[in-house]
Amino acid sequence: MNATDRTPADLLGSALAADPGRPLVTFYDDATGERVELSVATFANWVAKTANLLQDELSVEPGDRVALLLPAHWQTAVWLLACASVGVVADVSRDARAADVVVSGPDRLEEARACSGARIAMALRPLGGRFPQVPEGFTDYAVEVPGQGDRFVPYAPVDPEGPALIVAGREFSGAQVVERARAEATGLGLTGPGSRILSGLPYDTWDGLNAGLYGPLATGGSVVLCRHLEQAGEGVLDKRVESERVTTIARGTSGR
Repeated sequence: MNATDRTPADLLGSALAADPGRPLVTFYDDATGERVELSVATFANWVAKTANLLQDELSVEPGDRVALLLPAHWQTAVWLLACASVGVVADVSRDARAADVVVSGPDRLEEARACSGARIAMALRPLGGRFPQVPEGFTDYAVEVPGQGDRFVPYAPVDPEGPALIVAGREFSGAQVVERARAEATGLGLTGPGSRILSGLPYDTWDGLNAGLYGPLATGGSVVLCRHLEQAGEGVLDKRVESERVTTIARGTSGR
């Protein structure tokens, strides 16, 4: 990876330049049986479209706060990198009241109504499917994002020292996210390109975000991101580790 990368968006740009066809995020939902594999190029395309939605349609500006009331999911990973691309703060806490924009999964819509700004609803259905009926007061992400541009250029360069992430009550700049992800990579078992980590950790702690996105991105690795892993049948995890060629499994520290 490029040693000069200072933001999560920089990391994605370097991954795209190095090997756009390699897997980056493989997502499993053991409640539905869903499996989705996104290459670096496919993931980056989703990020570009979402960043364009943020910048052009929702008119966010660097420093604005986007509350992500979402589980560990491949679409959440897209939003995290889209926020980093625009220079807005991705807030994965549970408070939408202070946010300029809120993005909510289907189970947290009532919490999301506390946001007085734009509200985006995510159905989190397989293949990025739409809501059968759009929740009142929300815009359906799956309806709006396909028409956005495939390339993204921020109106202003993203400041690596500006606020980029709020998780578990702590604020990080983009540079701090990158630095910490790199510093903790070895402890996660991410030793460089080809490393593949399996994580069933939630995205509401640093450990979950690092194992489930930032760490693999910072090291040229990839992640097998698992939701509802507790519902997997006996022997499923062992088979997944083998079939996905997992090299390390995330073991988080609660609350970090």
